[in-house]
Amino acid sequence: VARRLSLRKHPECHSMAGGKAIEHLAQTGNRQQHTFRIPMQQYRNCDFSFSGLQNLVNKAIIQKEKEEGIQEGEILSCVKDIAAAVQHAVAVHIIQRTYRAMLFCTKNHILPSTNATLVVSGGVASNQYIRKGLQTLADANDFAFLCPPARLCTDNGVMIAWNGIERLRAGLGVLHSTDGIRYEPK
Repeated sequence: VARRLSLRKHPECHSMAGGKAIEHLAQTGNRQQHTFRIPMQQYRNCDFSFSGLQNLVNKAIIQKEKEEGIQEGEILSCVKDIAAAVQHAVAVHIIQRTYRAMLFCTKNHILPSTNATLVVSGGVASNQYIRKGLQTLADANDFAFLCPPARLCTDNGVMIAWNGIERLRAGLGVLHSTDGIRYEPK
């Protein structure tokens, strides 16, 4: 969404990563100016998907570009409102799916009936709006809430790569030949 909104060209966001730029602009945007349907409402599971939301946002951006008579790559006048609406839809989707997972784990005795903890980390945990929503969810369900400081909540890919480096150095679980290994994308 940040790329499609050309936020690198926005004077307030030129040096920010996409998610940070969305969060920054959303702080002063009006999320009620645009309403994006929450993804996967028809599915009663814990899966996440943002592709449907991305399509809805792209359509809204195209429509606004037409209305404002601007080309793709130019900054929309309503960019802050779109950022706020997108951030809200993403947060609600994550919170709803996390709540389903919490209920599933509690019902199936995967988590203890008392002293359960919701741990949030990775890049998404650096977003204060999403973090506050998940904190509220945890509080409302008597879960402890653990989240590293935002400066430590970086892309999970970096964390996985670091884990790989540490395992390689220690010689733990490192394959030196990939012959005979089968893998599937799913």
